[in-house]
Amino acid sequence: MVIMTRKRRKLTNPLALAVMTTLWQKPMHPYEIAQTLRSQGKDASTKTNYGSLYTVVQNLEKHGFVEVTGVERQGNRPERTVYGLTEAGREEMTEWLSDLLAIPAKEYPIFETALSLMPTLPPDEVVRLLEMRLSSLEVQVAGGRGALEKLYETLPRLFLVEVEYQLHMVEAQVEWISGFLEEIKKGSLPGVEEWRRFHETGELPAEFTS
Repeated sequence: MVIMTRKRRKLTNPLALAVMTTLWQKPMHPYEIAQTLRSQGKDASTKTNYGSLYTVVQNLEKHGFVEVTGVERQGNRPERTVYGLTEAGREEMTEWLSDLLAIPAKEYPIFETALSLMPTLPPDEVVRLLEMRLSSLEVQVAGGRGALEKLYETLPRLFLVEVEYQLHMVEAQVEWISGFLEEIKKGSLPGVEEWRRFHETGELPAEFTS
């Protein structure tokens, strides 16, 4: 079995990759890059800080991944520097994107962190909080499904796969939380009685320390 590992890269900010894929379409100035990211919905899947976008572009230029291709000026507006993707940038973009698609990476979602620390709270409180989360997620799924169906009417599915994936992950979370809540309520979750007893007595069960 071959285990693939990620290449260590000069830039690790996903926004840099989003900028390169945007410039892959055509040379643009930073403001146009920001507009394109927004209009194509990439700000919904990539953490986009438009204030730092200029810094990202400068870093890409520093490493030879983009280069100045010209200067634009419209009316009385200040000149805008236009950047294009270099050959090195194309190679970096292709390799980086290929790695992200092919090689699973350990991520640290904040909800996963909360679950790992969950026993600090009493079981009944956890049930209450997870039911609140579940309600919010169900609303999110309903709205997301409706919005996606509308998008299918105007855009090819190819350009909506990240939206599909996001929605699928939310639906999977709804399914998991629903099942987990049922286990707590029925008392079928292994360790739930010890968990409950700890919060009632303040004594840590031997099962939790072995």
